[in-house]
Amino acid sequence: MTTKPMTALAFLSTIVASALPVHAQSAADVCPASLRMADTGIEGMGGLAEAFGPFGEKFAEVSGVELEMFGLSNRTAAGTALQFDEVDLVFAGPSEFVLFAERQPDIEILFSIARPQYGSSFYVKADSDVQTLSDLRGKTVALKDVGSTSGHIFPSQMLVEAGLDIDRDLEIVMAADAQVAVLVNGDVDAMGGGNREMDNIMQLDPEGEYRVIAESGILPGDPIIMRGTLDDECKSALREVLSENSDELWTALIETPRNEDKFLDNDASLSFETTAADYDIVRDAYAAAGIQLEQ
Repeated sequence: MTTKPMTALAFLSTIVASALPVHAQSAADVCPASLRMADTGIEGMGGLAEAFGPFGEKFAEVSGVELEMFGLSNRTAAGTALQFDEVDLVFAGPSEFVLFAERQPDIEILFSIARPQYGSSFYVKADSDVQTLSDLRGKTVALKDVGSTSGHIFPSQMLVEAGLDIDRDLEIVMAADAQVAVLVNGDVDAMGGGNREMDNIMQLDPEGEYRVIAESGILPGDPIIMRGTLDDECKSALREVLSENSDELWTALIETPRNEDKFLDNDASLSFETTAADYDIVRDAYAAAGIQLEQ
């Protein structure tokens, strides 16, 4: 007499259980105990620890996965480390992501650091006869580092789109960190760099007067890249737990002077909506400037 009621109860329990939400596995369950992280813009372990120490601690706290710093010498080393599974995560720039994806199309973006003021601009002294980019024909222009998204790739595209042949119509000087100084000292006629370079110009030459003659649109943010061979369940779990704790992670990231200066002062924020397609404009810039996609 008790068989049918018990069967019905079991059936009802099954229905209720199936209706409950299914929680995704935690990152600690599906990821390695520790993940190795590098940054294309920082050389050596000391610099990494200084810049990302608080972020690493918060990452481990919210995900249950330790973050191990992995020092590299340059972006080429970072690409190789990703390719051979020597690192799991890399803080990179838009150009690096495009370069790495050429050889490793399976890499993915964990999140990006979106900077609403991230773009390229050209600067001249106020008394310069240069009014537009096309006026730079026959002039000398300082850019930043080879491969820099805002300091080389997009300024080159802007020059080409202004009708200039960057190999024949003007002289380009890759001035690296001296790009502001060479403009201030009058060694070049113009400088192409980030949208916030005017702050650096005025800091070096507070009595001087300068103009912006061209400005690009907003560029995609710096991506945090995951190696392609990292388990898919681990990638999904990391995205979920980090997104849920994005405010805490952001606070930890900008706790150090290096990251506060780079990100907070540029009104940046974490974005978990960034996809590989967002970086197609970087590929277009390489193509328009006639620059080969190679590390």
